[in-house]
Amino acid sequence: MYRLTVRDHVMIAHSLPDPAFGPAQALHGATFVVEATFHRAELNEKAIVLDIGVATAALGAVLADLNYRNLDEHPDLVGQLTTTEHLARVIADRLAEHLGRDLPGHGVTELDVVLREHPDAWAGYTRSLD
Repeated sequence: MYRLTVRDHVMIAHSLPDPAFGPAQALHGATFVVEATFHRAELNEKAIVLDIGVATAALGAVLADLNYRNLDEHPDLVGQLTTTEHLARVIADRLAEHLGRDLPGHGVTELDVVLREHPDAWAGYTRSLD
C-alpha cells in the first residue's frame, strides 16, 4: 500500500449544544491542522499515488468552504454536532466527492482525514473509495 499525505489548516467557530460537552456548548473557535492521506495499492504509471499539487489543491478547495465560518450557521451543517470526528468525516466525504468528480479513474482506494487541534490530540476518519 502506498500513501501520500498533504496538510493544511482550517479556522472555524461552532458550539456543541449537548451537556456532554460542558463549556464547549457555548460558541467557541478552533483551529485545526488537517491531514489528508490518499492510499492506493500500487503506484500509477507516473510512479505516484496522486499528484501532490492536485492533492493539496483538492484539500484547499474543500477547506475553503469551512474556513473562517461559524459551522452552526453553515447550510450543510445546521443542527449537527460538529465534533472533531464529525468534521473529519465531512471533509473526507467532500474530498472523495471532489476526487470522483474532478479526477475520475484516480486509483485512490482509501482516504484518511485527521484533524489535530493540539499536538498530542487528534481525531480522524477513514473512508473507503471502492
